[in-house]
Amino acid sequence: MAANVAEFTDANFESEVLKSNMPVLVDFWATWCGPCRQLAPHVEAIAGELAGKLKVGKLDVDQNNKTAFDYHVQGIPTLLLFKGGKVEEQIVGYVSKDALRRTLERHLQPTPVH
Repeated sequence: MAANVAEFTDANFESEVLKSNMPVLVDFWATWCGPCRQLAPHVEAIAGELAGKLKVGKLDVDQNNKTAFDYHVQGIPTLLLFKGGKVEEQIVGYVSKDALRRTLERHLQPTPVH
């Protein structure tokens, strides 16, 4: 795994993702999945670019099928963005790095104060 990309598992999902004090992007993937391998460099780049604003990690669905089942992941790659323990965004399939970044940045903008 890249330096800024965590490895999430069924065992650490609650503590690392659901209880995180910052938004978390989870990449549901498998070693045999071609589109997952194509998406991986984008996920790793985003992890570096948004370090400190966003936690990024990968969850291998073959080894951690309970979490994949719990979140109804039926196709991979699936990216879920969690904020406050809840899914805020879902992306299924391959997307460009720019599209991924634009989607994430909508959720990382500070809430305006009125």
